[in-house]
Amino acid sequence: MTRSDAEPTDYSFLPEILAEIADAAGLDAALKLAAVRGGQTVYIPSHATPDHWLSDVVGLPAAVRICDHFRVRDSGARLLIPIARRSSAQRALMKALENGASAREAAAAAGVHERTAFRARRRLKSGSGNQDDLF
Repeated sequence: MTRSDAEPTDYSFLPEILAEIADAAGLDAALKLAAVRGGQTVYIPSHATPDHWLSDVVGLPAAVRICDHFRVRDSGARLLIPIARRSSAQRALMKALENGASAREAAAAAGVHERTAFRARRRLKSGSGNQDDLF
């Protein structure tokens, strides 16, 4: 299974490690990892297994891609996973708005002020929205 071609590949709004993970395994995998292990140093094994915590968090296909990305010869890597609250909120807000939620509903889902959601919705409708401008 590969990442969708429709998914954006500019993850500059994410902290560097999460952008690398998003590039390797998709944005959802990076945000799930940040939500579950954000603020912690984790060990990414050289090879993913179905019973490893990483597979539990992001799914085996994404875990395989993450392990492949960070593997050096046959060794895994220790990474400090950023918390990335802002990136997660930004993604939740955009996803809710794109799925037809009202600005108030999207704000509640993302945990942001409703004025932020109204601005984001206006940018989406005008087509001039840049995710970096949302917050």
